[in-house]
Amino acid sequence: MSFGQMFTYGMSAVFGGTQFFMVVLAIVLGTVFGALPGVSATMAVALGLTFTYTMEPVPAIVFLVAIYCSSITGGSITAILFKIPGVPSSAPTTFDGYPMAKRGEAGKALGVALFCSAVGGIIAAIIMFVMSTPLSKAALAFSQGDLFAITFLGLSILTVLDMDHILTTIISGLLGLFLACIGQDPMAGVSRLTFGNRELLSGIEMIPVLIGLFAITEVFKQTNTKKRLSADDAEVDTKHVNTKMPSVKEFLSIKWVILRCSLIGTVVGILPGAGATIASFMCYTMENKLSKYPEKFGTGIIDGIAASEAANNAATGGAMVPLLTLGIPGGNAAAVMMSALALKGVQMGPLLLVNQPEYLSATFITMIITNILMVIVAMGIAKVFAQILAIPYSYLGPIIVMLALIGSYSEGGAVGVVVMVIAGVFGIVVKYMHLNSAAIVLGLVLGGMCEEHFARAYLMAKGNVFKALFGTPIGAVVMTACILMLLSPILRKFIKKPAKK
Repeated sequence: MSFGQMFTYGMSAVFGGTQFFMVVLAIVLGTVFGALPGVSATMAVALGLTFTYTMEPVPAIVFLVAIYCSSITGGSITAILFKIPGVPSSAPTTFDGYPMAKRGEAGKALGVALFCSAVGGIIAAIIMFVMSTPLSKAALAFSQGDLFAITFLGLSILTVLDMDHILTTIISGLLGLFLACIGQDPMAGVSRLTFGNRELLSGIEMIPVLIGLFAITEVFKQTNTKKRLSADDAEVDTKHVNTKMPSVKEFLSIKWVILRCSLIGTVVGILPGAGATIASFMCYTMENKLSKYPEKFGTGIIDGIAASEAANNAATGGAMVPLLTLGIPGGNAAAVMMSALALKGVQMGPLLLVNQPEYLSATFITMIITNILMVIVAMGIAKVFAQILAIPYSYLGPIIVMLALIGSYSEGGAVGVVVMVIAGVFGIVVKYMHLNSAAIVLGLVLGGMCEEHFARAYLMAKGNVFKALFGTPIGAVVMTACILMLLSPILRKFIKKPAKK
């Protein structure tokens, strides 16, 4: 099937019959699911499965892809307005989005998030549509050592996450790694740090920890008798919070941020097990390092929002490539979609592009259309969520806690609620001790994947650590970059130019 034929088929799959109405419905559902605390993109896709039982395979994947893409975008709404990342990949969005909302620039922050989400998703969809086959072959060539090196690179960015407090940032990252060790050993299967609690054998759920660290901690902070509602302090016009698209000048100031993060997010999304969360954290830190004004990151700057949202939406496009071309889900949401299509008799793998190319064309045309339409849909949904800011905090605080409880319970049951409460109290300690919440989350997210990839690489290298880490060109290059990044605080002292008199 030629490029023109694939494009035509993809358009007919989206706009044919009642399918376009179903795509719009999927975008609305996905955006709402993504905005609700604790309802991850995976859960959004799982909830969307109930609509696909009577659908044919191609309309089913169109519907699920639309939910998947829009749920990632929806997570930025509550991340900006309430400092609650609707999905884990929106956590970096809170670093600059919430401070902008407190300054009275909630509409501007939402506009930047939606615009960059759409651009990142469209760039990823175009790249995947054109280069899916060669990129999937490249991903297939990655060894376990290469995957460990790339994941470890994500941990290495701890040294540049907060240049002024490197020691506390590294300590925070180590705390996150410690939390990631709770549960079962991925290779031996023995329990670790569970203290006989069977509920902890599966490890600590990430979403309750995120909700606790970001949402519950913020509620505790706002209910301090010495501080009142932050929205009032920032003089936010809660009755007229309208989403404002970035101006031409603002777009030109972040155009390279969007392009870089879209490309990196796409590549990270292709790697099995990586996903949007790693992409957003990695790109946020990278832009902090490359910026001419890194001290402004975390204080409310559109560059930080652009980096996070462009990266996590681009990663959704990358995650679909190994699913359709190799039969390897790039993430949990892709795994749910794979299960749904398998029930309909679709066999994922390299032969899918040859025998049934319509799935690839329908998927990526859906992504392009979804990323355009979700801007309009999300603007309306964001306006509804923004009105919640007008509620007095004596009412809003308990509502946020209730949503947090529902989200944590839906993700991890009663244990998830306990983890959320502990994480919320721990978040107060983190702030009091000037530790870095983002570094803790980064260690928790990447710790398990790092350990699993290293264990497999170590076994495949028969105990030769050097071969496991530096045995391939890709692994050698990435591990060298990791070492340089880890040593950068020391090297910086030697290469720092003396101040001019």
